Amino acid sequence: MDLYQLFKTRTPIIGVVHLLPLPTSPRWGGSLKEVIDRAEQEATALASGGVNGIIVENFFDAPFTKNQVDPAVVSAMTVVVQRIQNMVTLPIGINVLRNDAKSAMAIASCVRAQFIRVNVLTGVMATDQGLIEGEAHQLLRYRRELGSDVKIFADVLVKHARPLSSPNLTVAVQDTIERGLADAVILSGWATGSPPNQEDLELATQAAAGTPVFVGSGASWENVATLLQAADGVIVSSSLKRHGRREQTIDPIRVSQFVEAAHRSWNNRGDRKSISSVSLKS
Repeated sequence: MDLYQLFKTRTPIIGVVHLLPLPTSPRWGGSLKEVIDRAEQEATALASGGVNGIIVENFFDAPFTKNQVDPAVVSAMTVVVQRIQNMVTLPIGINVLRNDAKSAMAIASCVRAQFIRVNVLTGVMATDQGLIEGEAHQLLRYRRELGSDVKIFADVLVKHARPLSSPNLTVAVQDTIERGLADAVILSGWATGSPPNQEDLELATQAAAGTPVFVGSGASWENVATLLQAADGVIVSSSLKRHGRREQTIDPIRVSQFVEAAHRSWNNRGDRKSISSVSLKS
């Protein structure tokens, strides 16, 4: 996958819009307008701050179902993503938690989003939702049936989970790419807000052999320069929230600070990658 073709930069920063609880989730508040308003606000803050892409996910729907979500969640996310697309011109990704990759692919294909995130594409992970099995065979066939070119970003040894088999990172990365046909892989720390080990990042990048490797959690303006020495891009949310608290909204000042730190690290190494110009739709 050509990152520059997708994001107009070879080292993309992807911000995350955490949707408020959606219909049928335990904490659903009854107002889809409230969900949409906050999502539009956060997407605009991310775009204004200079990120290169956005992932939309049903983060506050916990506790999650491990596989298929309710149709109301799919419907609501489709509406929200379309509203975001009316606000910003950035590439959009979709993550339907905990692991409903088929719904994510359906939404992305219908609204012409560019990529999805899949927590478990291959292997079996023990999680707080129970055992989650990767279903790459179904997802890849479904993408072909839809005639879609939506890219698949897949977590390797995903956070908040433990593998049932031996947790060999090299094998997991290679299986995700070669047997799961992931377009990019994501490496996270143990939990939300926890960064991956730098040595693990380097090992994953080596195992990926040219397939893009993204940091999936724990990136901040303090450590992004170090993380990007080994990774091709970063997915970030918690450190961009007001006061760094995940329940808060995106802080445009924190976004700018993070993006500037990433760009500064490239300048210091003398190999700055091309940066996209961000525009908002009127």
